Parts: sequence; structure tokens; C-alpha cells
Amino acid sequence: MVCDDGAMSDVSSIEQRLTSDLTASMKAGDRQRTSTLRMVVAAIRTASVAGDAAVVLDESAVVQVLRSELKRRVEAAEVYEQAGRDEQAAAERAEAAVIEEYLPAAMSDDALREVVLAAVATVTADGTEGKAAMGQVIGRVRGEVGDAADGGRIATMVRSVLDM
Repeated sequence: MVCDDGAMSDVSSIEQRLTSDLTASMKAGDRQRTSTLRMVVAAIRTASVAGDAAVVLDESAVVQVLRSELKRRVEAAEVYEQAGRDEQAAAERAEAAVIEEYLPAAMSDDALREVVLAAVATVTADGTEGKAAMGQVIGRVRGEVGDAADGGRIATMVRSVLDM
């Protein structure tokens, strides 16, 4: 969908919530939250103009941007922690906590395992094994759970079920 100035109604509900929460945090004088929300809104806007034409991101695309930003913060916190820079690690973890507020609730490990087991049973029923089975299982699970589980988490669960 091509973006135009009157397309505010096309903006995802997460993006609307981020924008309104950014305004509220600015009014409240919460510098940490304001900084984090500005960064996230900027990342979403950057993603919306990354292709040949500007587009309005749907919920799923916004969630992908949020997950990417969350992953960056978690990884940065780990690097800072390993380097003994606890203050910076704490700042990255605080940003990660703010970002997590806007992500959909994660699927429980038990529920994810059930979906993975069902997908494994379906895929391996025709004799598919190894990496080919893993790819097919991950595809099925992603299709079923959508944004409720991170891709890395799905892959880890599939590997453990397939004993890879």
C-alpha cells in the first residue's frame, strides 16, 4: 500500500500506540522512555521507506521491526556485560523492556512444543528427515504461530524435537 498524508487510518495499531505513548512520555519528562520510543518509531519509519516506494507497514511488519530492535538491545546488553560495562548493559536492558511492552504476548514453551510436535509428525510421516524436515517443520510452525513466537525460538525447539 502506498503511503499518503491522509493514510493515518492505515497505520498499524502498534504504531499508533507507540506515537501516542511517545507524546505522553515527552509530556511526563521520562527521558529514557522518550528516547527508546523515538528510536523505535524512527526504525519503523525507516523500514516503511526502505523499498522502492514508501509503504504503510502492517501489524506483522511492525512486529518484525520491534523484534529486530529488541534483539539488537539484548545482544548489545550481553556485549556490554561481557566487557564489564554494567551501566550501559542496564541501559540496553531498560530499552529492551520498553520495546517488549509493544510486542504481542509470546506463546508458552508448552504450547509451542505441541505445535512443533504436530508439525514434526506431519512432515516426517512421508519419510522426510534431517535438514529438509527441519526447514519444512519451521515453515509450518511459523505459518501456524505467526508473531506469537520468535524465529530463533522456533528453530531451537524444532532442533531439540528432531534431535539435531
